[in-house]
Amino acid sequence: MSNPVYLALDVPQLDAAKALVEKVKGHIGGVKLGLEFFCAHGTHGVHEIAHLGLPIFLDLKLHDIPNTVAGAMQSLHVVEPAIMTVHASGGRAMMEDAKAAAGENTKVVAVTMLTSLDERDLERTGVQGTPHHHVMRLAELAQDSGLDGIVCSGQEVKSVHKQWKDGFFVVPGLRPGGKATGDQKRVVTPRQARDDGASVLVIGRPISRADDPLQAAREIEATL
Repeated sequence: MSNPVYLALDVPQLDAAKALVEKVKGHIGGVKLGLEFFCAHGTHGVHEIAHLGLPIFLDLKLHDIPNTVAGAMQSLHVVEPAIMTVHASGGRAMMEDAKAAAGENTKVVAVTMLTSLDERDLERTGVQGTPHHHVMRLAELAQDSGLDGIVCSGQEVKSVHKQWKDGFFVVPGLRPGGKATGDQKRVVTPRQARDDGASVLVIGRPISRADDPLQAAREIEATL
């Protein structure tokens, strides 16, 4: 894709969300709609944003028994997302059924480890090993399950790309140089993630909460 930046549009007001996309759409490649947006506006809101002419990444991180996830995927055919997420920790059967139930033009990618977590957080949930090893294990499972790719931090995407040459890699938690990291713990710059093999760069607050979102989007695009 010509511009890999997907704007994370996790804002509760639909009119404000549409206005922001209209302002920056010449400098982004798509829009990521997450749980907050979907709970507030549902499929109607997704259609409203899609009408602005950019691909939609619907980031709902589905995680349930295989039959339930497959049913949810089928229910979302009506909004035709370009990208859809499930949790890799849901297991192989769940991921296989999610992919089988997805729309023909929807890439299904597996969330490996949230970028707000670090090794200490893993230990508290009973997972042994480093974030890197955890992500690599789940990436292999997602690949074996027939998914299109994974979601991982910029700190792991280079290694995953070496392991999965034709995978589709979504990298969130990105921060342009000098920007505050907030609740993100494993961050890199958009340029570094792209150089290391990222297919999609998910960027939210550095654009949406900037004093001048248009200028922020332009500056990020210029680094790519």
